[in-house]
Amino acid sequence: MKRSRSVVLATVAALVAGGAAVYFSGTAGAAVACAPAWSATQVYVGGNSASQNGHNYNAKWWTQNESPATHSGQWDVWADAGSCGTTTPTTAPTTTTPTTAPTTTPPTTSPTTSPSGTLPAHFLTGYWQNFYNGAAALKLAAVPTNYDLIAVAFADATSTPGAVTFTLDAGLAGQVGGYTDAQFKADIATLHSRGKKVIISVGGEKGTVSVADSTAATNFANSVYSLMTAYGFDGVDIDLENGLNSTWMASALRSLRTKAGANLIITMAPQTIDMQSTGSSYFALALSIKDILTVVHTQYYNSGSMLGCDQMQAYSQGTVNFLTALACIQTQNGLRPDQVSLGLPASSSAAGGGYQSPANVNAALDCLARGTNCGSFQPPATYPGIRGAMTWSINWDVTNGNSFANTVKPHLSTLP
Repeated sequence: MKRSRSVVLATVAALVAGGAAVYFSGTAGAAVACAPAWSATQVYVGGNSASQNGHNYNAKWWTQNESPATHSGQWDVWADAGSCGTTTPTTAPTTTTPTTAPTTTPPTTSPTTSPSGTLPAHFLTGYWQNFYNGAAALKLAAVPTNYDLIAVAFADATSTPGAVTFTLDAGLAGQVGGYTDAQFKADIATLHSRGKKVIISVGGEKGTVSVADSTAATNFANSVYSLMTAYGFDGVDIDLENGLNSTWMASALRSLRTKAGANLIITMAPQTIDMQSTGSSYFALALSIKDILTVVHTQYYNSGSMLGCDQMQAYSQGTVNFLTALACIQTQNGLRPDQVSLGLPASSSAAGGGYQSPANVNAALDCLARGTNCGSFQPPATYPGIRGAMTWSINWDVTNGNSFANTVKPHLSTLP
């Protein structure tokens, strides 16, 4: 479909008004206008445009300080929209510096790396069960010291849309000889004194929390912040296995970030299928909050075979190939390596399928970080910043002799 002359002129006028440098060829016909020049300090979100080296580029998701000229392509953040200005000027064009930045308002804060408090460059996450199901029952202070981040599972939905609360499970309390709110809060303080971080996880297999409109988003942010204030949680984990609304959950998490500040930890624990495509609600959420997201520890289990980032074949769960081929879907589609973690069951009793040895987890981390110890699949790049690993659960790991934590945690310190 051709654009009419009036549409072209209106487009050029709008770009000039926004500070764009617009060039016209000496030959007949109008050239493609250049978008505002790319700026390394400017935050761009999906749909924003910028120009560099005579080309227009369109951002696919949130980005900052990623040059369009070197970060464009099928798997990268920028899409090359073609040449702009004139390609055969009779005289050298005069470059006009944009007088205003792109019109998109950046987030309140826009760090180039995600806030993570004092979490190590590579860290181990474990879920602590606030219920008893046969795995070792533990008070929070009894969590082994190998864990850097402890996710308390789970917050509970309330009758108020979007709002959550937390109550210590009576069955767990019975197993550990009694457990009060005061003791639980004191245990969080004890973990803090050890340099650990503790977050509240929302969802789980049976979780029914729904954030589907602005009111629910406000309720979610307010209630999670209330729990953080009351108990000392350092952030929130999103583990909604029955679907989520990426738009309103993003709104809720940004509101929570405003309340809690830059050290807020935000993690996500999607199922494997949820991170197969950027079009899925979980992946869309991760990309839309990339500037405030700490890490995504995808559950690489209970999923059967899945396509990897090469889109060439399905890889079987329980293998190194499964971990590396699926993890690179995230690193090749917009998340930074430091926002990607490998989630595995601590034992065969902890999941319906997909358990693999901690040694395999270490091999996959080596493959992703260094390109060594890979299976038959070789990732398209190395990712030295790969964040670490997660296990479900600390309780099952203790039941299994701490095999996961005792094997994976020491290995994390050897990564680049």
